[in-house]
Amino acid sequence: MPRPELLHRLAAGTAQRAHAGLLRRLRVIEHGDGPWLETGGRRLLGFCGNDYLGLAQHPQVIAALKRVADDAGVGSTSAHLICGHRREHAMLEEALAEWTGRERALLFSTGYMANLGTLQALLQRGDVCVQDRLDHACLIDGAQLAGAELKRYPHADVTAAARQLQSRPDTAALLATDGVFSMDGDVAPLRELAALCTREGATLMVDDAHGLGVLGDDGSGSLRATGLGQREVPVLMATLGKALGCSGAFVAGSATLVDGLLQFARPYIYTTAMPPALAAAALAAVELAQRESWRRKKLAALIARFRAGAGELGLPLMPSPSAIQPLQLGDAQAALDTALALERRGFLVGAIRPPTVPQGQARLRITLSAAHEEADVDRLLGALDDLRRAPRVG
Repeated sequence: MPRPELLHRLAAGTAQRAHAGLLRRLRVIEHGDGPWLETGGRRLLGFCGNDYLGLAQHPQVIAALKRVADDAGVGSTSAHLICGHRREHAMLEEALAEWTGRERALLFSTGYMANLGTLQALLQRGDVCVQDRLDHACLIDGAQLAGAELKRYPHADVTAAARQLQSRPDTAALLATDGVFSMDGDVAPLRELAALCTREGATLMVDDAHGLGVLGDDGSGSLRATGLGQREVPVLMATLGKALGCSGAFVAGSATLVDGLLQFARPYIYTTAMPPALAAAALAAVELAQRESWRRKKLAALIARFRAGAGELGLPLMPSPSAIQPLQLGDAQAALDTALALERRGFLVGAIRPPTVPQGQARLRITLSAAHEEADVDRLLGALDDLRRAPRVG
């Protein structure tokens, strides 16, 4: 029997996805102006990005990037452990550790790499990693890369998570969960999970990519919002490319954790450090996020306005308190058709379909930002109402 040819197999898989109406396609954004996006010669009002605080184009963030780029150039030229770790990286790590209430922080080039590296450094073959079924793909991949036994529990089901841990009582265990779930927008039962891990002697890791900057009185994320610290949650990961409007990620925790990651986290060790100018921009964003609390208050008001309006219209909105407001449509084609209909009306909203979400759970992933205005939210609600009255939304 001839050996399978890999590119042919890949092409067949792509064709199968196209036949199912689930093909992913790139869209080129030619220009961005706050929530407004230009694509294909059209100017659309975007409700699909993760710039929750509206910092991506803040003049102080841009100025910080330009200042360091003018002085030191663009690239860091090396991995952190050779000569790529610059003053700007160190300053950002110190600020992130202080903001999140932790001893140390360590920068990674992406959130995916941060989770891969952390799980691969912490876990070994024969360990167990218990995860929420809706965790981000990089947490799942990290556990598999480490060779640990991956056990997944039904979404937010603490009792089921306990059963998973108790099934392996003598094994080193990590429980990993999103803080705010990227597709549903709800918040994990963090206090209950922390209490469970304390009882079972497991280590708790929280990916707070969508909570940092948005939740907590000081914006430091879902852990501070629920009164949890480094003792209860020893491993925290969060990103710099969402509420902070930049790019990259970090892991924060004890000195023991960070020193260990320096030794064993391969995606950190063998990757060129993020540009120092980008670290300077992220530091400016951290300072703004802490100082300008009005951004969180405005975002919260917009979320409440959208949810109230959607409720009045009877739209099938999922129960999310965060900036992620999913409109559950079920059928993948219905989600795609609705997104296209909104685009014709001047809005850009993401249609999320399988395999990103389970079969039968396709939705519009509507995201709000402090860069939006009340009138923007009302315009979107009006367009959704028009679609509801015509063929279907809900």
